[in-house]
Formats: sequence, structure tokens, C-alpha cells
Amino acid sequence: MSEHYFSANPLAKSEEREVMAELRGHSLRFHTDAGVFSKKGVDYGSRLLVETAQIEPGSRVLDLGCGYGAIGIAIAKAVPQTTVVMVDVNERAVKLAEQNTRRNRVDGMVQVLKSDGFSAIHGQQFDCILFNPPIRTGKETIYRLFREAADALVPDGSLWIVIRKQQGAASAKKELASYFQDVEVVEQKKGYWIICAQGH
Repeated sequence: MSEHYFSANPLAKSEEREVMAELRGHSLRFHTDAGVFSKKGVDYGSRLLVETAQIEPGSRVLDLGCGYGAIGIAIAKAVPQTTVVMVDVNERAVKLAEQNTRRNRVDGMVQVLKSDGFSAIHGQQFDCILFNPPIRTGKETIYRLFREAADALVPDGSLWIVIRKQQGAASAKKELASYFQDVEVVEQKKGYWIICAQGH
């Protein structure tokens, strides 16, 4: 099986590059590399998720499967007094995310951890979880992460996910309804759905 960006130790030869992104009114710079998700620039789905998610100042936020850190860093930069935890199974992505927190001067507000899903943050609770699911891992893995996300949220916390309609958005919404009382499609653009799930 060929490796994907969710491999723990990518074998792809390193090809570091810098990309720029305007997110929530802030100009951000990210170093990316081969073997990580969306290495050529912040993907449309992640951008839509960042711009749509409603996060209160002072929230504790999890960027689940953070890649090189675009989502979590954008939230840390834009939402006052947030504490952001970013996790990824991919070692190369974690190193890039750590560098990018410093590059964008949010390292004091952000913790980056290597974690297969919630393994390294078991028992921690969050007000908000942001998730751009790695579709190619398959439904079994993604749905397990939905279930674990529900357990990791405070009682009135929210899970925000982005998923393309053609990659199973409707079935993901139905699955989320197994774990959450309120599941809503908040935004639909260019075939992407932003789903917010609350009340578990």
C-alpha cells in the first residue's frame, strides 16, 4: 500500500517550501513539505472551515489532524485568549506545525503533539474541535474519531468538520447524529459542507 499523509513517518523525500495564506484577516506563512497534507498551499476545505467555525474568545480548541498547522494557527491568531492544541500522527507534520507556530508568533498559545487521534490527549476536554478528516483512511477510522471527539468535548462544546459532498458528507452527517443531539450543515460551498455537531 502506498503511503499517505497520515503515515506516522513519511518516506517521501523532503521538499520544504513556504506558502502564504490570508485567514481570518491575518497574513500567515507556513512551511510545508512532501508527505504532508496540502503541501502546495492551504486547501479550500481548511480555509472554509477556518472562516466558518464560530469560536468564542477564551475557548480551548483542538485542531485534530493538524498537518502543518494552518487551521489551529489561524484560530490562535484570530480569536482572543484561545488555547489551541494541535495533534497529528505524522511526525513530519508535527515538526512543521511546531515551526509554524513560532513563525507566526503564536507558540505561546499553541501546544503541538504527535498523537494518533486522541491517544496523547486522552482525558483532555475542549470547547471546540476542528477536523478536516483524512478521507482516504476510510470511514471506520473517521467515524471512530467522531465518537472520540464527542467524548473529548465539554457538555456544550462543538465539533466542526469540513467534508466534500462527493466524499460522503451526507453519511458523515448521519453518523454524527449517532453521537450528537444537534447536527447542522452550516455552510455549503464548491461541493464542501461545513457541519457543526453539538450536544452529546
